[in-house]
Amino acid sequence: MDQATRDALLAAVPNLRAFAISLAGNVDRADDLVQDTILRAWTHYDQFQPGTNLQAWLFTILRNLFHSEFRKRRREIEDPDAAMAQRAAVLPEQGARLDWADFGLALAKLPPEQREAILLIGAEGFSYDDTADICAVAVGTIKSRVNRARKRPIELLALEEDEEFGPDQMWRAALSGRQHAAR
Repeated sequence: MDQATRDALLAAVPNLRAFAISLAGNVDRADDLVQDTILRAWTHYDQFQPGTNLQAWLFTILRNLFHSEFRKRRREIEDPDAAMAQRAAVLPEQGARLDWADFGLALAKLPPEQREAILLIGAEGFSYDDTADICAVAVGTIKSRVNRARKRPIELLALEEDEEFGPDQMWRAALSGRQHAAR
């Protein structure tokens, strides 16, 4: 393996980590997934086809590792440091944090196929074609999954389609009053 390939592997780590955190919902498990992904890519580099998208290959490895682990742990509920219990008991201090938490819950309720499609397209910036290759499905399937994944949080959060996350009406009114007082 040449130095350029090693550099490309290391450069992919932040994106792999972000995707792994989104899939696993646990930073420690995500870090383990990324480490396993890099290790597997390193040991099986002879299977990589030069001229193809290295990052897409790495994401495919990570995704496959996640799904294998998910199948093994399907019936387990892990909360060793009581993080989930604490999250349920402590309310966020700001409305935006509440919005983000609600969005995170809505995202978590998406079927895994839709969640990974929307994360690869929206958060990681992969094209539909690359995402289809990573997920080993047709491009039309990815487009369908992304479409459903965009609509489902709106339904779960009971939002109007043109409504956005952010300051609520009371906060907007306070900001509006501040702007008028400054004039």
